[in-house]
Amino acid sequence: MKDKPLILITNDDGVDAKGIKELTGCLRDLGEMIVFAPDGPRSGMSGAITSLIPVKYSLIKKETGLTVYSCNGTPVDCVKLALNDILDRKPDLIVSGINHGGNMAICVHYSGTIGAAIEGCILGVPSIGISLTSHDKNADFSECCRLGRKLARRILKEGLPDGTYLNLNVPEIQEVKGIQVCHQTSGRFVNEYMRSENASGEPVYWLTGSFRNSSPLQSGDDVLALDSGYASLVPCKIDVTDYDFMQNLNQLIKD
Repeated sequence: MKDKPLILITNDDGVDAKGIKELTGCLRDLGEMIVFAPDGPRSGMSGAITSLIPVKYSLIKKETGLTVYSCNGTPVDCVKLALNDILDRKPDLIVSGINHGGNMAICVHYSGTIGAAIEGCILGVPSIGISLTSHDKNADFSECCRLGRKLARRILKEGLPDGTYLNLNVPEIQEVKGIQVCHQTSGRFVNEYMRSENASGEPVYWLTGSFRNSSPLQSGDDVLALDSGYASLVPCKIDVTDYDFMQNLNQLIKD
């Protein structure tokens, strides 16, 4: 398999999730596949790493062209450990997903799926996060697989700019109109906690909430593309420096 591309697959829903199994199947013939994913759900982990307890992994399956590992760490742990200890060469592509639930708009900052793609990008590997806008564990991932495979083939051939990773979101509809290159929709989550009580009568809080746009949707927004029946593809950068503000900031600190 050394003459074939090496593809690392991970996610934040766990190694047994339907999404990662569908993703592995649809990319299987594009290269040698290494699946290295958490042993259970790790949603909302963003770029979290495990530092207070040891990280370990176990071999789940090994056959020609496909090896599957389960890890007790976060999605980022999985990428780090795979590249540091498992792989005998640098992967040609890292694909994180397919996530059960969308990762558009501000979700890129919370998502473990995207956290893994960011880590791959930091380590110099072309990386993609793929998500379906459905939380149903038995959702239909057909269109996600079709578009994800198309994107993976192109990136294996063309690569990505250094410091850039891709965030692909696919609506849960029977036939997606196509892929639109978008920018991140502006907004935030509101009403984020539901108050309840435990058995002792103490207040406890459950994470909930809904996304609210900060302004009307505009052409090129990822949410608008999804609402219109398209998959949204947002190119994201590791460098978060606000270059436009640097000159003004220099002036501010001099005054």
